[in-house]
Amino acid sequence: MFNLDKAFGIHAQALTARAARAEVLATNLANSDTPGYQARDLDFSTLFSNAGVSLSRTASGHVGGRTESVAGARLVYRTPMQASLDQNTVDPQEEHGRFMQNALQYEASVRLLNGRISGLLSAIRGE
Repeated sequence: MFNLDKAFGIHAQALTARAARAEVLATNLANSDTPGYQARDLDFSTLFSNAGVSLSRTASGHVGGRTESVAGARLVYRTPMQASLDQNTVDPQEEHGRFMQNALQYEASVRLLNGRISGLLSAIRGE
């Protein structure tokens, strides 16, 4: 019996997580002027560990704090690079960069899945 989960691997799950991350980053950007707003991000190590892949942090200060879960990945509060007077931890330039990087990674996952689907269709048709 053919197994679609094995055919698509972790890429379908990564696509869902990338979409969820886009929402989190957009929320950060929308609240960049809100006093006391704390920037958040997804911790992909929890997503990949649930899928049997292990990741490690390169520096202890990258992500930390309180957590909740979105799309199978932990939602964590980001440690600010520089404290602001109103306690808002969003850096708009950094958020834009993260948002664009996430958009490129989302597109790459879509293209990869499209390639896999095309290959499966070709195999089914006997081409």
